Amino acid sequence: KISLAIDTSTSRTTVALVKEGEVLSSLHHDDPVAHGEVLPRLVAELLKVSNNIDEVVIGMGPGPFTGLRVGIVFGQSFALARNIPWRGSCSLDSMAAQIEEDEFIVAIDARRKELFWAHYKGGVRITEPQVALEKVVERFTFPIYREGDFYPSAAHLVQSNEDIREPIYIRRPDAYPLP
Repeated sequence: KISLAIDTSTSRTTVALVKEGEVLSSLHHDDPVAHGEVLPRLVAELLKVSNNIDEVVIGMGPGPFTGLRVGIVFGQSFALARNIPWRGSCSLDSMAAQIEEDEFIVAIDARRKELFWAHYKGGVRITEPQVALEKVVERFTFPIYREGDFYPSAAHLVQSNEDIREPIYIRRPDAYPLP
């Protein structure tokens, strides 16, 4: 079974082909405003390695709205066009799976001097993903691993048993319809 993993929850666009836990090929591009532009090109490059995709696994966030939405819509559309299943996974969890500390925080830049973050102990998330000012998160006494130290891992997205069907939007929208 070959999985196409896609994550656009951070400033990095990440795509990979994963077969039974082994990463066949992985590509990324660092630019927080280029997800929509580079994602189709990166996936096209991966399809040269293997065009036999059995499922799509998508990082569902949390993350900045536009970048996150690009990856989710692309992954869902790819799966629909090929009539294959898709599933979602928490992007913070895939970052945390790479960390060997006992207790720590994983954080993604939420802009506006805020972080999307979650608290982990013994490799398990013990809080729901949240958003807070950086200075509030920095008050914790255990290590904080930020985007830049780690990025969501395609292999860990695929290994997750989660099937998150909705984006993990934590922050209230900036725009609302008027009553």
